[in-house]
Amino acid sequence: MIAQSHFTVATRGRGTYEITGNVRQAVQASGLRVGLCHVFVHHTSASLILCENADATVRRDLDAFMTRLAPDGDALFHHTQEGPDDMPAHVRAILTKMDLTLPVSGGRCALGTWQGIYLYEHRVQGHHRKVTVTVSGD
Repeated sequence: MIAQSHFTVATRGRGTYEITGNVRQAVQASGLRVGLCHVFVHHTSASLILCENADATVRRDLDAFMTRLAPDGDALFHHTQEGPDDMPAHVRAILTKMDLTLPVSGGRCALGTWQGIYLYEHRVQGHHRKVTVTVSGD
């Protein structure tokens, strides 16, 4: 059996936005007990990460690392049609991926104690990001 749902995340700009609850709700609504949950963000300048959810400094440090790795306005980048954060946002999204696959056990996402699911907005301006959750199994 397969179930699919969608939701939108309104971001306020660069940073991480916890979506664990949205994904848990989609898994629960599917009625499936055992299987896989696939989460996909429909954008090339935002991504999904499975990250520490107890200490926000982990995500701040990740963002600092990404800023050093792919800084806005870097002369290396030629793709700047939407501003100096355009190509760096694409690089960050490619490195962190636009999808996650999680196990479903007992009708719930089988996450570790300190794991949370986050949408990672890589653009400076806020956006509305579409996320699709597909749950397959029994």
